[in-house]
Amino acid sequence: MLRYITKKLIYGLLVLVGVIVLVFFLFQGFGDPSRLVMGQSGDAATQANIRKELYLDQPKWKQFVFYLNDVSPVCIHSKEDIAQKKLKGFFVGGNYKLGIKLPYLRKSYQTRRDVGSMLMQALPGTMILAVAAMLIAVVIGIPLGVLAAVKQNTWLDTSAIFSSIVGISAPSFFMGIILAYVFGFVLTDWTGLHISGSWFDVDEITGEKRLTLTNLVLPAITLGIRPLAIITQLTRSSMLDVLDQDYIRTAYAKGLGKRKVIWKHALRNALNPVITAITGWFAELLAGAFFVEYIFGWQGIGKMTVDALEKLDYPVVMGSVLIAATFFILVNILADVLYGVVDPRVRRN
Repeated sequence: MLRYITKKLIYGLLVLVGVIVLVFFLFQGFGDPSRLVMGQSGDAATQANIRKELYLDQPKWKQFVFYLNDVSPVCIHSKEDIAQKKLKGFFVGGNYKLGIKLPYLRKSYQTRRDVGSMLMQALPGTMILAVAAMLIAVVIGIPLGVLAAVKQNTWLDTSAIFSSIVGISAPSFFMGIILAYVFGFVLTDWTGLHISGSWFDVDEITGEKRLTLTNLVLPAITLGIRPLAIITQLTRSSMLDVLDQDYIRTAYAKGLGKRKVIWKHALRNALNPVITAITGWFAELLAGAFFVEYIFGWQGIGKMTVDALEKLDYPVVMGSVLIAATFFILVNILADVLYGVVDPRVRRN
């Protein structure tokens, strides 16, 4: 298993390098962002200094090497770079030091703040929203899929299939607008919910942030509808395949109760495709539920990325894409490990 995980990590690193190349040449490799940084009032000397700071006075291949050196955890930096960029890590050497550090995602063109710290501040909001949405999808989707398979060709099965088709077909931004209008505007006096709001409230007197989960309800439901529908259908189809297997009939012949056979033996062997769906959707939600966060004003990576795109703040967009790619790789590795935990046949192979 350790060798398998190591191989997956190596593949993941290669994928991440490919993402870095793509991100650089899409956002940083073309154009001259120095004008965005200095604004309308800057002169030629200011622009030249900014170009030097951003390595724009170097050839494109050197710009890419410098960017790779910044985002890589293993790096070579001068003393001046370490102090100027406030790099955090362990460094050894003289004027030029070899080090292991946290990736440096550079600074925002608009705010001049460190992109890494900006994204880390937005990450808890996206994490809370993604976890809440997946909890809704898993807690409702798996039992509903099991019941639909057990009660095949009944009204419960038909209702589950119809609801899942509607959930898959409805785009998240459309459902978000409908839910926000109905429950956050028309019925707000009865629901107590609002059209927009984040996971914290700011005290008007002290300025302190206080955790509040009331605003989480609508965006979490909106974000959880599509994975809920997919998990329901996958669980149903997988359970139907498993319930026809010989070992299920053998378990019944041995006198095991129906509930134990279904929930302990059948469901466990039907979970592999469901785990794929759960981990894949969770990675996608963590990557940034752009439209949902934007519609509900939820403070997360998705909303920050959309705002950055509107302002052409490319370092923020590049940083969010790299974080999203890292989440996808890590969650896929986690899915492979879970296969072995849930299904002994995978572990033996």
